[in-house]
Amino acid sequence: MVRYSVKTVIPAAIRRPAREMADLVISMRSAWSLGKVRRRAEAARAGEELSCLEFRVRINDGPNFYVLYHDIFVRGIYRFDSRQPDPLILDCGSNVGMSILYFKHLYPQARIIGFEPDPAIVKYLEDNVATNDLSDVQIVQAAVGGREGSLTFYSDGKYGSCLAHLTTGGAPAGWSAHAVPCVKLRDYLHEPVDFLKMNIEGAEWEALADSGDRLRSVNEMAIEYHHLPGLPRTLHKILGLLDELGFDSVVSDFNLDTYSGARPPLTLNSQSSYFRHIYAKRRN
Repeated sequence: MVRYSVKTVIPAAIRRPAREMADLVISMRSAWSLGKVRRRAEAARAGEELSCLEFRVRINDGPNFYVLYHDIFVRGIYRFDSRQPDPLILDCGSNVGMSILYFKHLYPQARIIGFEPDPAIVKYLEDNVATNDLSDVQIVQAAVGGREGSLTFYSDGKYGSCLAHLTTGGAPAGWSAHAVPCVKLRDYLHEPVDFLKMNIEGAEWEALADSGDRLRSVNEMAIEYHHLPGLPRTLHKILGLLDELGFDSVVSDFNLDTYSGARPPLTLNSQSSYFRHIYAKRRN
């Protein structure tokens, strides 16, 4: 008995819409799932625990959790390819620890030093590291900048903060002032660093400039650039320094739904406030 097989050839004109429809379905499912996370987060109160992949996260603010989840876990703004299973990561501005959880999701053996100065937030960070039984994570309760010692620090206790010398006009309404220790980034660059993450609310230029040649020990980095009202713009200085030290860089915006300062139409004046995401990798 002779068996015949018939191969059905689907014309490209039909395959293309089919692929587009499949992509649309995936996109709709992703949007639905993200919307579910957002609704759950916005309904949560400070101190509640929420799920995040294999982790449990004690939150200090629902909207803050959602923004961090979206940027870090969905958009992958801190994703990097390590050449080893236990990369050394400096996490400057850890907040409640979402970035640390993400790094441990990528590389369970990662060695992480996390810096968080806010006394209202660091307790959540420490709880989340302990609750998820994370090993090789060191928490330093300090700001990171270009100087060391005790500095005045303004905070809203959730996600907004800055060192006093980086602002004009004192603490914003509703924010608290604290005396916090500040450490120099350069003092943690004595050995090769696989990934440097910086979200230090306007202190990024002074920390990078003070570190100078020691930044050559870093392989990749992600920096949140902040321009705060009334202060000199330093984005061009950061990019120039990185290029001088042998890094290639790219600048992008954040989620336009949650960071209005990155949403067109853009304007620049003395009171402009905006954030940008800088990714840099050392040239081989």
